[in-house]
Amino acid sequence: MSEAGSMQPAERRLSLLVTVLAFALPVLFVLVPLAIFLGYSFFSVDQGTIVYGLSLGNYVRFFTDPIFLPVFWNTIVLCVSVAIICILLAYPAAYFLTTLKGRWRYALLMLLLVPLLMSYVIKIYAIRSILGLNGFLNKALVAVGILQQPSTLFVFNMNAILLTLTLLLIPFAILPIFLSLERIPQVLLRASDDLGASGLQTFLRITLPLSLPGVASAASFVFVLAIGDFLTPQMVGGISGFTFGRILYSQFGTAYNWPFGAALSVALAVVVIAAILVGERFGRNRGTSI
Repeated sequence: MSEAGSMQPAERRLSLLVTVLAFALPVLFVLVPLAIFLGYSFFSVDQGTIVYGLSLGNYVRFFTDPIFLPVFWNTIVLCVSVAIICILLAYPAAYFLTTLKGRWRYALLMLLLVPLLMSYVIKIYAIRSILGLNGFLNKALVAVGILQQPSTLFVFNMNAILLTLTLLLIPFAILPIFLSLERIPQVLLRASDDLGASGLQTFLRITLPLSLPGVASAASFVFVLAIGDFLTPQMVGGISGFTFGRILYSQFGTAYNWPFGAALSVALAVVVIAAILVGERFGRNRGTSI
């Protein structure tokens, strides 16, 4: 009893330390930087020098300037489109994986996730070479007679950004959907079959509803990754493919206007947080209502 009693205070201290560290790390590396950005957004720049005076000028400029707000909305529409296309492509792939048996299921899943281990820049260059004037896509379309000559439709514009982001982010959509499909109890599917339901009825009434939490997670995940990406638009967007991420990059880089860049970051953070909350709320409601 004495040894057990002597161990309890040590265990409490260890538990308290672990709890403090668990909360301290997110606060230190997430909340504190966000708070600093929020504070910077109320400052201004005068001839390259930051003026530490509180002002709403950066937010007024964001909402009134004819450039920033349209690019902001266009970027949101672009990223929503990327999320939708990724879901439409990832769901059949994830569903096919769940139909495989034994080790083939996870072997093929690993093959689909291998691109995540590659360099992001290398993948962008590879995709750009496919979409370029002399790339595989143009050559294939010309060969089958769809195009008479190579087209610039797929490179250095918003279409190129859409295609590139979709190809890059599909693996991030496949995994949540696969995990959601895999967790569906097989007894429900067998019961549906025993009751005389067709394969389509089973899918529409059981599989699809129960997998919607994974779909919601995948959509929000892809959207957040897409809207925060500035490297892809920089490399494949050209002059016509200008997104909000590129504006943010220019404010912290060439323009050296950190306060305005911080204000734009706050606006972007609001959208990201809203997307995460909507995805989590939708997934949770669908998961508990079925």
